[in-house]
Amino acid sequence: MDELLKNLNEEQLKPVCDTEGAVLVLAGAGSGKTRVLTSRIAYILREEKASLSEILAITFTNKAAGEMKERLQRMLGDEAGDSKWICTIHSMCVKILRQFAEKAGIKPNFSIYSETERANVIKKSFQELDFDDDKLLKNAKFHIGNAKMLGLSPEEYGNKYVHERGMDDIVVIYEKYDKHLKENNALDFDDLLIETLRLLKRDEETREYLSDKFKYVLVDEFQDTNSVQYQIIKLLSSKHGNLFVVGDDDQSIYGWRGAEIDNILKFDKDFPNAKIYKLERNYRSTKSILKLANCIIKNNVERRGKELWTEAGDGDNPVYYQAEEEAGEALYTARAITDAVARGKKYSDFAVLMRINALTRSYEQEFTKYGIPYKVFGGFRFFERKEIKDILAYLRIISNPYDSEAVERIINVPKRGIGGRTVQIMYEYAQSTGLTLYDAAVDCEELPLTRGTKDKIKDFADLIKGLIISAVDMPVAQLVRDVLNKTNIRSAYDDGTDDGDSKLANIDEFIASVDDFSRLNPTATLDEYLNQVTLSSDLDEMDDGDYVTLATIHAVKGLEFPTVFICGLEDGIMPSSRLSEDGRSEEEERRLMYVAITRAKEKLYLTRSKSRYLYGHRDLTRPSRFIAELAPVLGAAAYERPTFGYSGGMRKYGNSYGGSSYGGGAVQSSGKALYSEYEEFEGSTQQASSFKGFFGGAKKSESKANGTGKYSVGMHVRHPKFGVGMVVALKNDGNIINVAFDGQGIKELSASLAPLTIL
Repeated sequence: MDELLKNLNEEQLKPVCDTEGAVLVLAGAGSGKTRVLTSRIAYILREEKASLSEILAITFTNKAAGEMKERLQRMLGDEAGDSKWICTIHSMCVKILRQFAEKAGIKPNFSIYSETERANVIKKSFQELDFDDDKLLKNAKFHIGNAKMLGLSPEEYGNKYVHERGMDDIVVIYEKYDKHLKENNALDFDDLLIETLRLLKRDEETREYLSDKFKYVLVDEFQDTNSVQYQIIKLLSSKHGNLFVVGDDDQSIYGWRGAEIDNILKFDKDFPNAKIYKLERNYRSTKSILKLANCIIKNNVERRGKELWTEAGDGDNPVYYQAEEEAGEALYTARAITDAVARGKKYSDFAVLMRINALTRSYEQEFTKYGIPYKVFGGFRFFERKEIKDILAYLRIISNPYDSEAVERIINVPKRGIGGRTVQIMYEYAQSTGLTLYDAAVDCEELPLTRGTKDKIKDFADLIKGLIISAVDMPVAQLVRDVLNKTNIRSAYDDGTDDGDSKLANIDEFIASVDDFSRLNPTATLDEYLNQVTLSSDLDEMDDGDYVTLATIHAVKGLEFPTVFICGLEDGIMPSSRLSEDGRSEEEERRLMYVAITRAKEKLYLTRSKSRYLYGHRDLTRPSRFIAELAPVLGAAAYERPTFGYSGGMRKYGNSYGGSSYGGGAVQSSGKALYSEYEEFEGSTQQASSFKGFFGGAKKSESKANGTGKYSVGMHVRHPKFGVGMVVALKNDGNIINVAFDGQGIKELSASLAPLTIL
């Protein structure tokens, strides 16, 4: 037993061994909560208080669940047993609903609709009701999502928000949407929770069975649970009362999607006998980084209160950098990463975090110029790409032929000559007969269509029928290859273009992901594979490759990186411009800043642009109010505020700024200036042509540098991304060069960073 607990500190040991009753653990960032959760499960097993199948451990992501399973395997070996109930809450609900489908009033092979499918079906419902107001459609999508998040039926939601504009129409659209889901034997993400809660409330036998089965219920990231999730958790732990929740009120950042921070703040009111423990020792970051984190979060009022500490050293001071505009901000980051990699660091040691994914453009542009590998997370996810969704739609039909949304998606992919009007006729037949769209394809002889069109539909129906039969005893990895071959779906994207090649590469990557899943789950069914894919998150798509992570802060919660850049620190971006008057949303934005800071292990950079092009126009910006709050730690430069004394308010960026210097200044907490060479930054070609005043000093240095140094005008070079080009201008003593690339236009590059080969 000593061997099991020896790696726990005193703070961690107490909640691990306190197994009975309600327990709340307030776990600060980097305090080892996963170790605590895993050790507690192992301790319960070793003490023979329960078997693993009698323990429910709810995690926030599939990746976190996988990590817990791996740790248990290392700790206990074969004694670990069946770990299928270590899972996300959505995965748990899928398991319960498939097991008790009849009692829940659904078919067990139901499809799970992502946000994309939800939006498609809402739009279809909207059109069928003959609405044509785009604003109403947008409002309907929002309100239906809000209603589902709150667990309210159309009637309940309509009554609660009766005074909202257009609510009567929204309720009708919501009802139509739910009707389509039922016809398609489909549930959306929120339905997984709602239907599970309804089942547990309605069916006493199921509730008694599950609450008796789970002798211990453990919940990770408890601060991010919403009302429906919390109700499910309480019902599942009602028999034995052993509810163990771990969370951090200072990291509650999902209020916008229904997470209720009150769940963790008022836990001991719901469970008066609950024991509360705090984990404040941080094993991740240096003292300097924790000093910054504690400095920002102390400004929040709605928190239980704790202060992170570490036995690690002070480390490097955080750096605050202000660029004149976003290209300079991105170039600063590119240079810092390149310098560090030259000294032995890996690209995967770095993450650039931002409040909104719209800020990735300048980083993608600069990283591409200088050969810095990167991946973007928090934006358009891999499994949401069209070509991947098309393949998944074929698999969904094989699993659930009732899924008319999937049939409509791929009935003409690749092109079969089955147009929108034909699909509409099929839908009308399906609705009049109470059948599905796939049934309409099978019954194509009954449709008022030409012989040629009927033959095309029949070919499609026969294809799907053959795949359904093949799937009965075919392993998932082989089935996916069978689908790709028999549908000839590659032909839809093999058009000889770069975009087409990219889509084909994504299909190959998809096959690799299926192979990985099958290797780890050799007996898994198609339904289980679709569950895993549909319920995946950005974190689940991250791998061990050597690349810089570009991500929204929300997308990297729970992760850590040796070096972190937090960019776009301007009011209106971080914090967001959408702040409520009650102050709660500003507190959540501050918690988001806290989360970003505590992702860093060794080095932290805070950056902003004095001017930014965003949402179609360029404006001068104000430093984030959080910079002012951090000024006591960051140093004198963080107190700097811009002056807006120009007539008309914030002056648009253009010919206003002359001179060659459009960098900024980097300061550590001592206020000492760093990286003086960053005074001379490049701009994109588009900016160079639009803002000519920006480059007023460039021509002077061009003549001085022409023909000197490594590059000269007229020289031919090769870039790994842009191909062959010719140097057409040099600036700033040859530090900046303009290269005209074949078919790519003129690119402005840093001579010291650009991966160019002289031809």
